[in-house]
Amino acid sequence: MRAIAFEQLGQPDVLQVVNVPTPEPGPGQVAVDVAWAGVNFADAKARSAGYRVPQFPFVPGLEVAGTVRALGPGVTGLTVGQHVTAMLASGGYAETVIAPADATFAVPGALDLRDAAALTTVLATGYGLLHDVARLREGETVLVQGAAGGVGTVTGQLARAAGAGRVFGVVSRPDKAEYARKFGYDEVFVGADFDEQVLKATDGRGVDVALDPVGGDSWRRSVASLARYGRAVSFGNAGGETPWSAGFGDLSPRGISVAGFSILTIGATDPEQLRSLAERAFREAERAGVTLPVTAEFPLDEAARAHELLESRSSTGKLLLRVR
Repeated sequence: MRAIAFEQLGQPDVLQVVNVPTPEPGPGQVAVDVAWAGVNFADAKARSAGYRVPQFPFVPGLEVAGTVRALGPGVTGLTVGQHVTAMLASGGYAETVIAPADATFAVPGALDLRDAAALTTVLATGYGLLHDVARLREGETVLVQGAAGGVGTVTGQLARAAGAGRVFGVVSRPDKAEYARKFGYDEVFVGADFDEQVLKATDGRGVDVALDPVGGDSWRRSVASLARYGRAVSFGNAGGETPWSAGFGDLSPRGISVAGFSILTIGATDPEQLRSLAERAFREAERAGVTLPVTAEFPLDEAARAHELLESRSSTGKLLLRVR
C-alpha cells in the first residue's frame, strides 16, 4: 500500500510516497481503509520540528475516515465494512491504518466520510475546550484565537449553540475575518493588539473565556483579555515560543484561572474519556447543525502541497487528503 513518510525533518518536500506492507490489526485494534485523512498543524510541526516523532521513517496523520477492513481480537461494537472515523497518534497519511478500537467511532448517519474526516479532531477539541475545561455558561463571552481555522470555525458555532452571550475571534488577516464571521462570531479582530480591541468592545470588562493555540505573546494577550474570574485555556504552542507559566501574582488580582488541553494526550492516556468526549461532540454537532467547510483537498501523493498551503497561514477551514 501507499503511505506518506519522511526520514528527516525539513520543508514539505521531505514528504515522500512510500510503499509499505498493508498492516494487520492486533488485539484491541481496527484496520481502516482510509478514504480521507485530515491535515493538521501538528502534522506540519512533526515534519518540521519533530513534534511527537519517536523515530524515522515517520508517517504523519492524526485523523482519518474510511471503512473497517478488519477487526483485531477482542474488538466489539464495530463491523467490517462499517464507515468510521479514527483518531491516531500518527500514521493517517496511508491507504490503510491501524487504529485503537477505543478511538474508532461509527460515522453518524447525517455525515458522509468527507465531512466526518473534517470534523473528527477539531470537533472534539472545540467541544472539550468549551465544555470540559472552560465550562462555559450561558450568557458568557468567549474569545477564540485562530477563528478562521478548523478548530476556530467549529468552536465559534459550538459557543453560539451553547448560549454564549457574545463570541469574538482573532485572525491574522482581514480576509480571514470575513470568513470567520459566517461561523458564529459577533466580531473578529485582526492584529497583535487584539487584547486592546477586546477591552474596547466589552467596555473594559474583558471576556469570560479565552481559548489560545498559539502561545507566547498571543497567550499573554489572551490572558490580559479576561474579565474578573475569567478562564483562559491553552491548547497548543503554534508560535513555538517558550511555554507559558503563571503564578499566584498573575492570577490573584482578577481571580482568573488558566488551564491546558491536549486532545492527543487524552487519546493516549484516557481512551474512555476520549470516546465520551467525541460522542458528546458529535451529538451536539448534529443537534446544532455544526459544519466545517473543506476549503482544499489534495490527493495523497500531493501531501507536500497541503503542508505548503497550511504553513502559508492563508488557508481557512479544513484541509484534507483524498486517499481512496
